[in-house]
Amino acid sequence: MTQPPQPPNQPGFGPPPEPSPPEQPQQAPAAPQAQPGFGPPPEPAQPPAQQPPSAPGGPDLSKTPEPGYGYPQAPQPPQQSPRTAPQTPPPAAPVPGGPQTPPGYGYPQQPPVGYGYPGQPQPGQPGAYGQPQQPYGQQPYGQQPYGQQPYGQQPYGQQPYGQQPYGQPYGYPHPTVPMQPQPGQPGGGRKVNATSAIIVAAVVAIGLIVGTGVWYSSSSGDDDKKNTANSGDSGGTKGAEGGGSGGDETTGGDEKAPADPSAKVLFQVPAPKVPKDATTIVTSGSWTTDKVYAKSGIAEVVGYDAAKGSELWTLDLPGPVCEASDHATEDGRTAIIYKPKMPTKTEPQSCTQVAAFDLATGEKLWSETAKSGTQEISFNNITVSGNTVAAGSTSGGAAWDITSGKALWAPKTSGACYDSGYGGGPKMVAVRKCGSYDQRQLHIQTIDPKDGKVISEYKMSEGIDYAAVVSTDPLVVAADVGDSAGDGSGISDFFSIDNKSGGLRSRISAPGEEFGARCDGITKIEHCSGLAVGKDRLYIATEEHEGSGDGYSRTNEIVAFDLSTGKQTGQRADAGDDYTIVPLRMDGDNVIAYKRPPYDKGGQIVSIAGGSFKETKLMENPATKSVRDVEARMLPQHAEILYSQGRLYMSDVYASELSSGDKEYLAIAFGTG
Repeated sequence: MTQPPQPPNQPGFGPPPEPSPPEQPQQAPAAPQAQPGFGPPPEPAQPPAQQPPSAPGGPDLSKTPEPGYGYPQAPQPPQQSPRTAPQTPPPAAPVPGGPQTPPGYGYPQQPPVGYGYPGQPQPGQPGAYGQPQQPYGQQPYGQQPYGQQPYGQQPYGQQPYGQQPYGQPYGYPHPTVPMQPQPGQPGGGRKVNATSAIIVAAVVAIGLIVGTGVWYSSSSGDDDKKNTANSGDSGGTKGAEGGGSGGDETTGGDEKAPADPSAKVLFQVPAPKVPKDATTIVTSGSWTTDKVYAKSGIAEVVGYDAAKGSELWTLDLPGPVCEASDHATEDGRTAIIYKPKMPTKTEPQSCTQVAAFDLATGEKLWSETAKSGTQEISFNNITVSGNTVAAGSTSGGAAWDITSGKALWAPKTSGACYDSGYGGGPKMVAVRKCGSYDQRQLHIQTIDPKDGKVISEYKMSEGIDYAAVVSTDPLVVAADVGDSAGDGSGISDFFSIDNKSGGLRSRISAPGEEFGARCDGITKIEHCSGLAVGKDRLYIATEEHEGSGDGYSRTNEIVAFDLSTGKQTGQRADAGDDYTIVPLRMDGDNVIAYKRPPYDKGGQIVSIAGGSFKETKLMENPATKSVRDVEARMLPQHAEILYSQGRLYMSDVYASELSSGDKEYLAIAFGTG
């Protein structure tokens, strides 16, 4: 699993870290790797000596997750000591002094290339994945700049369990995007296929078709010369595989394929100017409704016409947004954390203010703070479930009614336990930390959002320091067990938990060298990318690996796990050579995914049928170089990516004084039709 580039060492900006003592040491950053598909291709990796013919590499589909550290515990009874207090919590340790904010966020680095040489296919198994590879050098993971998108994660606000399309993901500074058509760029790259490689690829392809019923289809088209995308398939539907218990047909979603998936640029939002005392300012938060696209700027949230980009409303704030909820109510209300005034180098400010607002009008419904003892809490994360807003931190938490701002409950804090954060959406889940630093135990609690009472609880094994809530219904939690991920992704295992009993349903091993998802369980709790959850399945992107037929080709897949058994279903959706695919969210039983393109193509949005895993192209972005340059900056791991009703929104979560020299944009929107 890959991890984001780190921001420059600018104190006072960005999301706050956990107070000392540090609970997860940082590692020294590694040198950035060359990004596949941009610029001259790198030299191909040398295959191992005497390696037999092989299929494209990746995780082993037949691999059964092995029980390991912290494997299942008995369900915990729902009755326990009170975990909540009235709106004024009992005195607790004061917030540590000094700013609780990490370094600012700097200029983007190139993402690392994918992993190793493909492995030997296994008999009777479709496209068997190869041998595990050693990950390339990584940067330390921790205070990620991922305010949604979450791999646009699921696009924020469009959650992995198919909720309403409101939300928030991440981004980078981007170069200019002229609205007028630009000349296309010649496609293609250097081809180095040897005759033997062609023969091997043909034999493998025949074996796959005959032995497993894999269907491959593609069509080609000329490179687009206008500011619209090429409607040619260009790697769009290659390699969709159904199978396993998920092979039955499923209920389709709301997103339908247009007659022509070619997209054009609808509008772009210029990057805001950073105050002179700052190098970076957080701009986390983006949401979309049928009429409005809302995006955080510097000390404001602005609502734009979803199709035209004209400004509809502006919510002015005294300071920048720190965090934004990934969720919203059915009638379009959501919540944010922000600073009480603009930070400076000498006064960085803390994230103490919580507000709810209406996405249709931009009206601020209320603004509140909460205290731990006598000091205001600086919050790390915020979520919405039902009509409840909940915010958490290492110093305490609080919950309010989203309509009135009335304080509903606060978790009891003591020297032994505290709520580090919450996951929202259809249910509310608390990640409660108990014990001393060297004997930490996490309690995963499904709670009633109205009063904070515990409905069920699963106690993780001691030694697991952080956990992220991937989905609240079904309940799925990700953790780095024993710091074994080794790549800064925050994930070595997924835990499928029964919401009612608190029992462990299954545990899924997800080695970092094989899978491309990532989570921030340190402070943000429900910020994950590269995965989606629905139909009692976990859909996860694999790491990049060599493609077929071209020594420079990189690709990956989406695979599915059954949450009741923890085993792979046998379903797989291939990105196609030179593309990488990322799950964004669920759409009914279907998976909405983004395909990151090679350097000479535009990105794609596809819908993957939950049963057959057949891919349907919903959108293809312009292949014009100026547009491609902007899209290339919006890495799925960090950019906020939202797709709804035939429109794609990609945005940044930091505004920076650092510049590439070109005009830069905070957000860009694409649409079909």
